[in-house]
Amino acid sequence: MVAEAFVYKRNGRNYATLYAVLTVWFVLVVAIVLIEAAPWLMACIALFTLPALWDLYANPAAGMAFDSHQIRWFSGNKTAELAWSEVDHVRLDTRLDFSVRATAVLKSGRKIRVPYEATPPHQELETALQAHGIRTQRHHFSLIG
Repeated sequence: MVAEAFVYKRNGRNYATLYAVLTVWFVLVVAIVLIEAAPWLMACIALFTLPALWDLYANPAAGMAFDSHQIRWFSGNKTAELAWSEVDHVRLDTRLDFSVRATAVLKSGRKIRVPYEATPPHQELETALQAHGIRTQRHHFSLIG
């Protein structure tokens, strides 16, 4: 039995980012109005929301797809493609912030990290990899990998 192709895609534009930006702006305006915070200082703090605003505007796509022959991922305008014959295993590292990072470890020993934004939820990814016969390794709370 051959496993189905796995496809994961996400957009940069999401409600969590929108709500976070709106919340920060609301708090800054409240600080200006209620506690008479310096507007120039609040404007400097608001500058830190510019990358999130860019993601909301540009809506960069990211994702991963693989079948029985190869794995492909993309993030914005960056793409990568590997044949499974080159890959020894896929390492899934749980970081201290509970995010999971994926790394393709080649038979040569070289490690190729999958961009975080292109990585599917780790349980879904691990299940799909195992269905395709790809060996996975789990490492919890590693600082470097």
